[in-house]
Amino acid sequence: MNFDRGTPSASNAGENAAFAPPLSTELLKRSTSLPALVIDLDAVDANAEDMLRRAGDKSIRVASKSIRIPELISYVLAKPGYQGVLAYSLREALWLYKEGISNDIVVAYPTMDAAAIAELAADDGARASICVMVDLVDHLDVLRDAATEVAPIRVCIDVDASYRPIPGVHIGTLRSSLHSARDAARFARVIASYPQLRLAGLMMYEGHIAGVGDKGSSLRARAIRLMQKLSRTELAKRRARVVAAIEKSAGPLEFVNGGGTGSLESTCAETAVTEAAAGSGFMAPTLFDNYRAFTLRPASWFVLPATRRPKRNIVTASGGGRIASGPAGDDRLPTPHFPAGLKFAPEEGPGEVQTPLIGSVAATVAMGDPVWFRHAKAGETSSHANEAIAVKEGKVIGHWPTYRGKGLIFT
Repeated sequence: MNFDRGTPSASNAGENAAFAPPLSTELLKRSTSLPALVIDLDAVDANAEDMLRRAGDKSIRVASKSIRIPELISYVLAKPGYQGVLAYSLREALWLYKEGISNDIVVAYPTMDAAAIAELAADDGARASICVMVDLVDHLDVLRDAATEVAPIRVCIDVDASYRPIPGVHIGTLRSSLHSARDAARFARVIASYPQLRLAGLMMYEGHIAGVGDKGSSLRARAIRLMQKLSRTELAKRRARVVAAIEKSAGPLEFVNGGGTGSLESTCAETAVTEAAAGSGFMAPTLFDNYRAFTLRPASWFVLPATRRPKRNIVTASGGGRIASGPAGDDRLPTPHFPAGLKFAPEEGPGEVQTPLIGSVAATVAMGDPVWFRHAKAGETSSHANEAIAVKEGKVIGHWPTYRGKGLIFT
């Protein structure tokens, strides 16, 4: 059964539709040309505060892949309770360190980038600030070849948090090759045999809980809730065993990272976990409309200009084909947000260079007017813009370059 897809419920979509765009058409046109990316910092603040409440006494590491705007990453890190960055590539981590954005960075995915590893190995400050993810001997070998015994590279073990109730059933993301406490302890001993490496942390990301919405009364929604309940119980016990086994084999860990926006309560309730990670919760993309435990405020929009009217009740926006990553489906499409009532033309959907929109309100949209869309996932929309218009209390407070706007591509 595939639990990695979900469609925002109609009731929750209605709740989020009540949040009007943070800028008037007049102020938006005065501030920038379209298309544009707009970030509502008041909504970011509200979402950040609510996530800290849900995390209890645990700190939250900021997942940069869900933001990709350096000034916004710094903005969130300045808030009490947010500590460190969960980067998505080593090159990104090195850039964040050099720019002084963070000196506490965990790279969430393993790297085979020999040039970036060599750069890390040669920089004392970077080695102290950056921790690299590993779960295969191949990862260890490529790090060892650049590091030295007197200047070791810090590493973090990634252990699979997926739910495997019976043999042959895997519910969750396909990440690490390690699953059990025995697997983790054995790998920790291998790391200890590499004097060029130093084990610093453990990461177990429960994507099937943190990233899958459970709202609704459908059979699928009820099945998701049951799966997540059973998995939370199993995972809490297994994660505690994993931590104990690693520390018995290789000594104390600096940190144990887990969870995501959708699982902060359960992840942070575990005594074995020292910190959680979250990023999407700041931006509130549409995939996070479908959760029962919390409601986020939409904080990120991409805005396209209306440029054509093929028929009286159809208006066409320029651009728009911003499909989210993941398994193909309607839940990966962007959502027309404002003016309320616009829908995609079913025979075209969001296009590569134009997006026809239907609905009675379409006749009221004038040429050049902005059409506001919400993306299905956080972060990805930043890859389509050079800058984000940062808005607070209805006023533009800055034009913040995205990674793309700074000429940066991290993979």
